[in-house]
Amino acid sequence: MEAELGALAVSGATALVGLIVSEGFERAKSGLTRFFRRRASGAGAEEELRSARSELAGARASGDREAEAGVTAGLRRRLEDVFREDADAAGELAELLSQFAPDTSRGFVNLVGGGVNHGLVLQGSPVHGGIHYHAAPPPSPGPGRPVRPSQVPVVMVPFSNRSEELAAWEARLGAAAGGSPRVSLDVLDGLPGVGKTAMAWRCAELAEGHFPDGHLYVDFAALRDQISPGADVSEALAMCLRALPGGDTGIPDTLAERTNLFRSRTSGLRILLVLDDVNQAAQVRALIPNGPGSAVLATSQRKFGELAVTGARLVSLKPLDAHGGLALLTDRCGARAVEAERAAALRLVELCGGLPVALQVVAARLITDAGLSMAELAAELDDEAGRLDALAMDGQESAVSVALEPSYRLLPPDAARLYRLLGWLPFATFDTGVAAVAAGLDARSAKRLLGVLAQASLVEAAGDGRYRMHDLVRLHAREHAAAEEPATARTALTERVSTHYLVLTAFADLALREERLRVADLGELLRGADDPFAAAGGPPPLEWLHTERTAVLAVLREAVRQELYPVAWRLAEAFTVFFLYHRYLRAWTEVLELGVEAAAAASARARTAGEVEEATAGEARLRALLSRPLLDLQENGRAGEQLERAVALADTTGRLVLRASVQEFLGRYLDIVDPARAPEAYRRSLALNESAGESRGAALATFFLGCALDARGDHEDAMALLLRARTELEDRAEPDRRMAARAKAAIGVAHGHLGDSARAIGFLREACAELAEVAAATDYEAQARVRLADVAARTADGHDLARESLHRAAEIYEARGSLHLAQEVRRRLEGLGG
Repeated sequence: MEAELGALAVSGATALVGLIVSEGFERAKSGLTRFFRRRASGAGAEEELRSARSELAGARASGDREAEAGVTAGLRRRLEDVFREDADAAGELAELLSQFAPDTSRGFVNLVGGGVNHGLVLQGSPVHGGIHYHAAPPPSPGPGRPVRPSQVPVVMVPFSNRSEELAAWEARLGAAAGGSPRVSLDVLDGLPGVGKTAMAWRCAELAEGHFPDGHLYVDFAALRDQISPGADVSEALAMCLRALPGGDTGIPDTLAERTNLFRSRTSGLRILLVLDDVNQAAQVRALIPNGPGSAVLATSQRKFGELAVTGARLVSLKPLDAHGGLALLTDRCGARAVEAERAAALRLVELCGGLPVALQVVAARLITDAGLSMAELAAELDDEAGRLDALAMDGQESAVSVALEPSYRLLPPDAARLYRLLGWLPFATFDTGVAAVAAGLDARSAKRLLGVLAQASLVEAAGDGRYRMHDLVRLHAREHAAAEEPATARTALTERVSTHYLVLTAFADLALREERLRVADLGELLRGADDPFAAAGGPPPLEWLHTERTAVLAVLREAVRQELYPVAWRLAEAFTVFFLYHRYLRAWTEVLELGVEAAAAASARARTAGEVEEATAGEARLRALLSRPLLDLQENGRAGEQLERAVALADTTGRLVLRASVQEFLGRYLDIVDPARAPEAYRRSLALNESAGESRGAALATFFLGCALDARGDHEDAMALLLRARTELEDRAEPDRRMAARAKAAIGVAHGHLGDSARAIGFLREACAELAEVAAATDYEAQARVRLADVAARTADGHDLARESLHRAAEIYEARGSLHLAQEVRRRLEGLGG
């Protein structure tokens, strides 16, 4: 008896919730108040109902299913007491619900029995003269005519996007309508809050005419909260059986018998069964009906590969893109509001990571607070530390946290720990090796635990052994890490991950430019590590740097923020090699500025003279390197300040090669701001390199000195120096093809200055061809082609060559993103009729 009473209370509470949140509540309020007041201690029945309505409205606006389940559970307990004390109460409530909420109360009405499915009179609002409209009730099903179940809740807010998935669902419905004997099974998976439940409800709406025998709905999240563990499948079967022909009659006690009876009762029916928030494949298998053309649509945060084996179609829902997010905000807030603050609206979508549950809260906050602009809300969400709290209605828990908590609580301890620690990573995409380092695990264990997190949709496999964690999921994990991990754990993790990236970046640096000057002494660190770029089948070092560039910069920022200065400045120096190939000037500037800050701080905190000297040398090197992107950005004043400080720091060290390198950078700066002084800087660099026995550095200083002399008119002396530099660069054990080709181009320019156009064109053409074949030489190829056009344009028959050269130079600059240089070249082309 108690089991039947409990089931009746569950169904009644669900129907009552549907009425309370509907527009019919105000009309039904007086009847419901009388119903509860006669059966309670309470004179506060009306306040009880208003409180429930307010809590449900807030829960639905924020997507807080746990809060909604709490209200439903309270109503269920209330109804259990009422039904236990008054045998007539269920019938009275059924009549009330059928009058004011016929669509959402059919399941409860059918359980109560007695043919009470609609009120006797549907009375609308009064009109002129006190007249009321009265509608005749639909006919009672009567004996032998059970109510068609229609249990799937309606979508309460405008449904945006998912057009591709909905089209696929409708195509499946069309196939079933064509007489398919199969029962289709679709499983929607995805991270919490991505909109799986709303998608399932919308699919049910679209399927209304395809399943003449009704729609059944089971919310496994609610069942898990209401009954003992392990009994959810059995109770779900009982709920479905009660809604089918035969009702409560003959429902057995065992799971196996209920499963068989469910199959028997559905064998002649075509129904849709929506199973919400399943977490075990068994929950789905037991509830697959036998009726041809029937369908099961399940939602889960897990990926059920075992169901795919038996024919299920797995559909992974992703967060919304920018277009989809704007569509959601437009549906909720109105097109005028979104268009008025389009940039801020796009920023809100970005800060929410396209997660529908977060965007719904954003929309609810904007709707309920007329004084809150999108720009103001975006600024509030921009602070990572408070973002989750901002994604909540007043006085409520964050909707994102509410959505994620159940998944987190179900994780085994080792997977939960990895989840927390991944929240401290300063980037969203990572590979197994990074996860292993972050958690102090071996790679095999890390891969296994990442599989657990991927099954729970808390991380997503991104391909090539990499994983992605949604930004809001990462913030949730970070909150748990701060609450549950030791106080020193975050700094220790950042140091481990920073060192991991330092090792890999240093190996990539060595693979790309072995002879490049380096100040940091990483010998001991690298001796104990495996070089992945030297292994057969290893990743190309430049490709790896390009893939990981965002992560390396994020790690560098975090290392400086946590005052891990020694590893930070060394990482900045090693990472510089990437920008010699890809001139992302703003990012390069930031990397070097962070490195300068870290090196200066490391020097101030150093404990030994050797540590002070290395950090000081590192600061000098990084300041000199920083002048490069600053000059390219035409921030010449700042470049000069960095070089002045770099010269002073380098001169305090005993490192001749470092001092020579800084003088070379100074000469390149003077080439732009004071060309007359540039040769002297190059001569100092040449002398220091020769004293140090640094032959490549001497060849480079000779090259730059030759270019500087040619620019000021000393063409004969320049030619001698350039020929010498080219020979020294080509005759090395490992020839420097890039710099030798640059020297050849400079020789061509010098020939042009000396009046030998034919030789100038010959050298420049060869240099262009050689530079085109060398990695990281495209900028220099473009420069050489412009020089070739200069010379060709001065000859009688060279206009076609000049146009061809300028056209190719413009293409290179455009491909590299140097649009101002491309525009200059295009203007010259127009002058030549190109």
